[in-house]
Amino acid sequence: MKIATYNVNGINGRLPVLLRWLEESKPDVVCLQELKAPDEKFPLQAINDAGYEAIWHGQKSWNGVAILSRGSEIKELRRGLPGDPDDTHSRYIEALVNGVVIGCLYLPNGNPAPGPKFDYKLKWFSRFTEHAAGLVNRDLPVVLCGDYNVMPTEIDAYKPERWVDDALFRPETRAAFKNLTEQGWTDAIRKLYPTEVIYTFFDYFRNAYGRNAGLRIDHFLLNPALEGRLKAAKVDLHVRGWEKSSDHCPVWIELD
Repeated sequence: MKIATYNVNGINGRLPVLLRWLEESKPDVVCLQELKAPDEKFPLQAINDAGYEAIWHGQKSWNGVAILSRGSEIKELRRGLPGDPDDTHSRYIEALVNGVVIGCLYLPNGNPAPGPKFDYKLKWFSRFTEHAAGLVNRDLPVVLCGDYNVMPTEIDAYKPERWVDDALFRPETRAAFKNLTEQGWTDAIRKLYPTEVIYTFFDYFRNAYGRNAGLRIDHFLLNPALEGRLKAAKVDLHVRGWEKSSDHCPVWIELD
């Protein structure tokens, strides 16, 4: 089973890139973030024509998450994160696909920090951690994947000293990620590549992709029931070099 996560940075504007990558990579399940489209503007026909069914949680101009599946039914379990009925951001969707619980998330960026946006990031993180606590020890395999907007350690950032005041790298953010993983979650990339420099995001400015000046902010967390089934993990770096590509790369794992 091949599961991918991809922040598309606008699904309609980058639909040709997404479809090209789907045809090339053929993941069984795909979690998408930053749809930047309301529900009625989700390109379902094009996704269906590519061989995938989908569920999605859209929002006009901002946010938005989706789960695609090739060949297996998607049973939606949750739309939106519990804990704050006034939160209108479309940042979380959860489903059961082929016996695996899959949570697709787009964690808030939080900049500028400190400030209200950073406060919202930490509150959302706390709500997510509380929800994850109810999933980690389930007998069912669970994967929580997406754009976490967190660089967990210094190896996850090009020139980390430049990021010390950024919301993605502040001590509070990294502590929140550590608190989450200490519930018993396994960072799939780091399980297989504990010391390698691996990036999943490259800014559009200053030729970041060409210089390999990136960040690792797109993650897969696996619960104990799934961790032993991890076979492979990879970042499709070349996709970032395609014309009109997202600033994120697709990332995928393979499971027994």
